[in-house]
Amino acid sequence: MMAIKMVLPVLGQTMEEGTITKWLKNEGDQVAKGEPILEVMTDKVNMEVEAPESGVLRKILAKDGDVLPVMGPIAIIGTVDESIDDLLSGGNGSEKSVIQMPTVAASAPIISTEQPAKAGDRIFISPRARKLAEEAGISIEMLAGRGTGPEGRIVEKDVTAYIASKPVSTPLAARIAADQGIDLRTVSGTGTFGKITREDVLFAGQPKITAGIIPFTGMRKMVADNVAKSAQTAPHVTLTLGVDMTEAVNLRAQVVQHMERKYGVKMTFTDLIVKAVAVALLDHPILNATLQVSEIRIQDEVNIGIAVALDGGLIVPVLKNADRKSVPQISGELKTLVEKARSGGLSSAEISGGTFSITNLGALGVEIFNPIITPGQSAILGVCRIAEQPAIVNGQLAIRSMMNLCLSFDHRVMDGAPAARFLKAVKDLLESPYQLLI
Repeated sequence: MMAIKMVLPVLGQTMEEGTITKWLKNEGDQVAKGEPILEVMTDKVNMEVEAPESGVLRKILAKDGDVLPVMGPIAIIGTVDESIDDLLSGGNGSEKSVIQMPTVAASAPIISTEQPAKAGDRIFISPRARKLAEEAGISIEMLAGRGTGPEGRIVEKDVTAYIASKPVSTPLAARIAADQGIDLRTVSGTGTFGKITREDVLFAGQPKITAGIIPFTGMRKMVADNVAKSAQTAPHVTLTLGVDMTEAVNLRAQVVQHMERKYGVKMTFTDLIVKAVAVALLDHPILNATLQVSEIRIQDEVNIGIAVALDGGLIVPVLKNADRKSVPQISGELKTLVEKARSGGLSSAEISGGTFSITNLGALGVEIFNPIITPGQSAILGVCRIAEQPAIVNGQLAIRSMMNLCLSFDHRVMDGAPAARFLKAVKDLLESPYQLLI
């Protein structure tokens, strides 16, 4: 092969730069195409980047902590004895020597010292056990020989027992634990199925911070840069509208158990709100637009980002084509995205391509706030708590379940009237929620 210069890939739609957080390989190491060789912190999440070609990692051009623009050079991969002087001096070698789009490595969340089943071995597992293993991020090969069902078949209780007996962690958490000499068996997991996350390892055995210094780096700095950029470039206007959620509360009470039995999902108010927003965006497409230099571009997909709070920051996984999905589909996909966000298992595709965002602080009792627009989008909907309040209904005093919606929009893209019409459309849909199930 001819030596190539590897560059920082575009790992998200709005990504402009990335921070090299850790090299997984050293200079002189053999690397295989598709093998994770470094970690990069984008404006959204920490991700692994794969080698674009097989060869030897001849030279690392960007060290840990360096911040580079997308397409900036990060390494040279070649053979042991070929000259790389041309690439080191700034040349690109041949026309094909710059690899522009390495892919993001898939997560492999199970950590175990046991030997998995050999390639080609057939493993018998029940459908329910397989589903539980997939949800917990456990490879069925790691369950080989543990089946207690007929003829050694793996059943649901075998998976549950494995989860209870083994420290299950994200790949990043496992590497940090190994670097710091931390035994994962001594760390309590706060992620899905008790999975050990990066934060669990970093703060293992440490008391809650009451005073001192918190480094302004990593995810906290990325979030700060994003909100500062949005606030400084987009003139925010926030509209607040009260919504009578009484019928939505009644609807959920009536169908939640039926939906759980039929579809295996437990419908939440967020699911209904996402569906209402998706439907309203079809009739008010200016809210689904983005400002690009000299033009306002209406997006042809309704991809709704849902803000998820993490220790030290937040992330916004994206529910793609939300307008084409039923409430049960939205419920199932949102649950999966949120679990992945909290366990560090989101892929680049799952945090990219958002056209509108929702942030919900209702569970924390918030009644009104001014959400910051996600960079690259034109509006964000803030959802507040649902609380019983006195209200006048048909001339009579009644107790109703009320909620505030807070819509922040970019005044460069739209004026107050179209934004208010969209907000009222969402209100009308939520106050007559049965139509969202049709």
